[in-house]
Amino acid sequence: MTIFTAVIAAACAAIAGLGWCVYQLLLQIGKLQLRFDALEKRLYSQGILTGDLNGVSDGLPLGSVLHDFELPALTGGTMTLSRFRGRRILLIFFSPSCSFSRSLLPDLAALPAGDSRHPSPVIVSTGDEEENRSLFTQHGVPHPVLLQQGAEVASLYWVNTTPAAYLVDENGMTASILYTGAEALLRAARGSGHATAPTQAEAGRRGFSRSLDQSKITRDGLKSGTPAPDFTLPLVGGGDISLHRYRGQEVLLVFSDPNCEPCRALTPRLEELHGSSRDVQIVMISRGDEEANRRKIAEHGLTFPVALQRHWEISRTYGIFATPVGFWIDADGVLAADVAVGSEAILKLAARAGIRVRQQPMLAAR
Repeated sequence: MTIFTAVIAAACAAIAGLGWCVYQLLLQIGKLQLRFDALEKRLYSQGILTGDLNGVSDGLPLGSVLHDFELPALTGGTMTLSRFRGRRILLIFFSPSCSFSRSLLPDLAALPAGDSRHPSPVIVSTGDEEENRSLFTQHGVPHPVLLQQGAEVASLYWVNTTPAAYLVDENGMTASILYTGAEALLRAARGSGHATAPTQAEAGRRGFSRSLDQSKITRDGLKSGTPAPDFTLPLVGGGDISLHRYRGQEVLLVFSDPNCEPCRALTPRLEELHGSSRDVQIVMISRGDEEANRRKIAEHGLTFPVALQRHWEISRTYGIFATPVGFWIDADGVLAADVAVGSEAILKLAARAGIRVRQQPMLAAR
C-alpha cells in the first residue's frame, strides 16, 4: 500500500510538473503573440504591411493612368514620374530585404538604358538610404533609383511583392499588367514575353505589402461618422497647421495637387467659397513641389491655408488616393458626410455644409 501510494504521489507530482511546464509554455507563446501583434501594428502604421499574407494582387488594370509621385533619388535631389513622360519606362519595385530582389541586381546592372526596342528602367526601392546606395553602387546599377519611405508608392500602384514591375507608356499609363518575379520582369525589360502569374518561389515573400484584395487599408474614403484623423503639416510659405486647432469649427478639407487639371479648375472656386463663408473653414492639403504650390497660391490669390504632404501619407489616413477629393468635418472633429470625389461633388458637399458658389461645368477627379 505504501509503495502504491508513493507511485500515485509521484505520478501526481509528475502531472503537476508537466501542467506547470505547459502553463509556462502557453504563457510565453501568449507574450510572443502580443509582441508579434505590436510589431505588425507598427509595420501597418509605417505602410510596410497592408493585409493578409495569403494571395497575390494582380496589380492595376492595363491602361491605368498612374498618379504622379515625387521621391528622393539616390544620386541626390528628387524625381517625379512625370519627368519620364514621353519615354517608355519599366517601373521596377525593389526591396533590399527581399532575397529575390537582391539576386536580381547583376541583371539590373546589365539592362540597357532604354532605346526604341527597350524601355528605360526606373527603380523604386525602400528602406535605408545608405543600404540602398551601397547595394546599387556595389553592383554598378546605372539606372535611376528612387527611395520611398515605406510602401506609399507601391501601395498606390497595387504592388504587393518584390521584385515587380509595370511597363509604362509615353503618356504615363500602364502598358502591361503587373510583372512579378525576376524572370517575367527581365523578359519585359528585354522587350519580349508577357506578364505571367508568379510562382510561390519567384514572388518575393518579403515585399512591400500583402494582398490588396484582403488589405486593411481603406481605398474608397472614410465614411460619415468616422472621427477625422488628426495631422500636423507644414504650410506652403512657412509655419504649420494641425486639424485639432479647428475643433469647435466646421472644416471643408480638400486634397489637391498642382499638376492635377481638375484641381486647377477647382482652386479659384474654393477661394470664392472661402470668401463667402464665415462658419466653415477651408483647408487644402496639396502634394508635390513647394515652389509649384507657391505659384498656384499666387496665381489664384488664395487666402485659405494650403498644407503640404510629402507623398500620400495623409491621404492614406483618410482612405483615398485621388485628387481632388473633399471631406466635411463637423465641429466635433467627425466626418459629417462621405468623401466627395471630383470638383462637382466637392462643390455640392460645400453647399450641404452651408457655403455656396455659382455652379459651372467642372472636371472629374483623376
